[in-house]
Amino acid sequence: MEKNAKIYVAGGQTLLGAAILRQLTQQGYENVIGFLGTEPELTNATVVDRFFDRERPEYVFVAAGKSGGIRANQKYPAELMLDNLLIECNIIPSAHRYGVKKLLYLGSSCSYPKHCSQPMQVESLLTGVLETTNEAYAIAKIAGMKLCQAYHQQYGSKFISGIPANYFGPEDDFSLEDSHVIPALINKMHEAKVTESELVEIWGTGKPRREFLFADDLADGCIFVMNNYDQPEPINIGGGLDISIKELAVLIKEIVGYSGELRFDPTKPDGMPLKALDSEQLISMGWQSKTPFRQALFMTYQGFLQK
Repeated sequence: MEKNAKIYVAGGQTLLGAAILRQLTQQGYENVIGFLGTEPELTNATVVDRFFDRERPEYVFVAAGKSGGIRANQKYPAELMLDNLLIECNIIPSAHRYGVKKLLYLGSSCSYPKHCSQPMQVESLLTGVLETTNEAYAIAKIAGMKLCQAYHQQYGSKFISGIPANYFGPEDDFSLEDSHVIPALINKMHEAKVTESELVEIWGTGKPRREFLFADDLADGCIFVMNNYDQPEPINIGGGLDISIKELAVLIKEIVGYSGELRFDPTKPDGMPLKALDSEQLISMGWQSKTPFRQALFMTYQGFLQK
């Protein structure tokens, strides 16, 4: 991407979208759009089309679409699926119609089969059943990646897809009802610390392992992929670190300064037993994450306190 190229980040209000906007600005890109309050209603096809007609972006990052943890996926599967389907089916055709040079669609590691080999490789997509707790969301994300491939096949469009590791950061959604595991645990531990509660209950057994990546590192990886990757097959964007939920909870407990007991509830769902990405292709191209995990957790907790 040229430093003066017009770049649109769809979903600039999301955790990842905001991080991409921040990284683009820090890296000297001068003509970036998608900041909070400037985006169209992305689920409205007519409004999205008019936006592309007016703005004519040259490069597009698609980081939009509702998401959530296990509880949110169980409560709102239709809403999560429909929101993501509408957004990708509005943005991608408009990007083609108005001559976008290149588009990066951000999928989800939920799209991999529940019991595929680990670390997860792109070749495993669509080779087995999905994790039932996030199936609807995962199908929508798969559809977005496949739509990019279809435009590449039919029109030669440089529409590519990246599959990010689980990401987190200071601007995360920290609500207990709908958030992902790291912000949810930070909220729970802090509340228990303030109220001097002797016990924090955590969903599941604590045994599942997850790969996590700081949002700003992921954003940097997305920009790297946009600049260096052109293949129609999705590419994994991960940092290579996976940790068990129990180990994660203990680490967050230390960072928050909570001194009570952690109790895991095995009657609640665990989700996939392991989610770690094989990002060797990206790493071999010269990219790597920069922020140490503990430091990233500390920064995320500071973001929670500011909120």
